[in-house]
Amino acid sequence: MIQQIGGLEGPSTAPQVENPNGALGQETFLKVMVAQLKAQNPLSPANSGEYLGELVSLTELEQITNLANAGQLSGAVGLIGHTVTYTAGAEKHTGTVEKVQASNAGVTVTVSGQGGVALNQLTEIS
Repeated sequence: MIQQIGGLEGPSTAPQVENPNGALGQETFLKVMVAQLKAQNPLSPANSGEYLGELVSLTELEQITNLANAGQLSGAVGLIGHTVTYTAGAEKHTGTVEKVQASNAGVTVTVSGQGGVALNQLTEIS
């Protein structure tokens, strides 16, 4: 899915940014900002304070996300050695949490050799 950047002044062939997940990450934000800078009217440049404000907001959001992920990771580590029940499709499985993994996709656990079990799949902890 390609979304055209709105609100750009300049040539009619405005750059396009691909954003398949609909999420604005740091890399995507920087691409959009560079595209806006390239397409702006040199006789009427954009306010640099606006860009700085957007960058500060993005940095704050990233820090909040990192803090939330750290809390999730900490909670998942506390599950190691516990017996859990989780759903995978229509089936329920029970096993012992062996390890925790953290990636861009989020925090997952390995339950009795089955990796990639998302925390939201857990239905019971004992």
